[in-house]
Amino acid sequence: MSTRRTLLACAVPAVLAAYARVQPAQAAPAGNSFHDFLTEVRTQAKRAGIASATLDRAFAGVTPNQKVLERDRHQPEFSMTWARYRTLVITDKRIVDGRQAVAANRALFRRVQERFGVAPGVIAGIWGLESSFGTGTGDFPVVEALATLAWEGRRAAFFRGELLAALKILDHGDIAPAGMTGSYAGAMGQPQFMPTSYLRYAIDFDGHGRRDIWTSNADVLGSIANYLAQSGWQDGQTWGQTVSVPSGFAADGRDARRPLSEWARAGVRPIGGSWAASPDTPAGIVAPDGTGGETFAVFGNFTAIRRYNPSDFYAIAVGLIGDQVLA
Repeated sequence: MSTRRTLLACAVPAVLAAYARVQPAQAAPAGNSFHDFLTEVRTQAKRAGIASATLDRAFAGVTPNQKVLERDRHQPEFSMTWARYRTLVITDKRIVDGRQAVAANRALFRRVQERFGVAPGVIAGIWGLESSFGTGTGDFPVVEALATLAWEGRRAAFFRGELLAALKILDHGDIAPAGMTGSYAGAMGQPQFMPTSYLRYAIDFDGHGRRDIWTSNADVLGSIANYLAQSGWQDGQTWGQTVSVPSGFAADGRDARRPLSEWARAGVRPIGGSWAASPDTPAGIVAPDGTGGETFAVFGNFTAIRRYNPSDFYAIAVGLIGDQVLA
């Protein structure tokens, strides 16, 4: 596993989670004005059954957002080690804030776990990384941001699909255009769902008739749990744990799974206690900074977290934050 990674700042500036090498932005296609683009989208949306009144409200006053273009065109590249990433995202303040958030919503976490079989720790870890427990959700108008990126052309097909999904959300009545805010790239609300993820996973957990991932903690936590449950989270199992390995041990990564008993025979030992799973549990050994760095045994639920965000750094941080918040 590489000891250096390229870090792309996530939608919420405080969360450094998505890894990709930045591609240079392209200008909007010649001759395709923003007005013409919106006209095309209106036609496509109407064919998909979205009401004209919804489109009128959604596109009222929408223009190319220069701040969105600046963010998209000037995303910084960082070479980031796990040790540095860990220092940035697993802070004392985040752990304290997480404990307070869990304490304030303890009954809600219990109801969510009863329904979805997803442990409070992993939900809290995602909630904390994505929006600092709801305190940093982004203030870009989602329709305008997505329209700008879909028109600009660098990832036009992707953002056009997300824009149409956002229009479906508005047409359903879950949120008004003014309340549909998020990151410059269209990630919405406290769980930072893209619109297509919202359509798949967001739920109305508090039963108020709308899937409100902006202001309803019940819908936020329920939606995160639903995402993980549909991604294969196994109730009663953990994500992984920190381990020690013999000198010179080469970790083969999350996909090279063996029973814990085999890793134990190879000299892998849990740090700070006993194994968090039974001896026959398949586990991969991940050393995100390479040989000599911090090392983890990761189980099946690690894969479920990676379906929320495919970065190993992110998934480990979610697990560690959750463990510390509940400690």
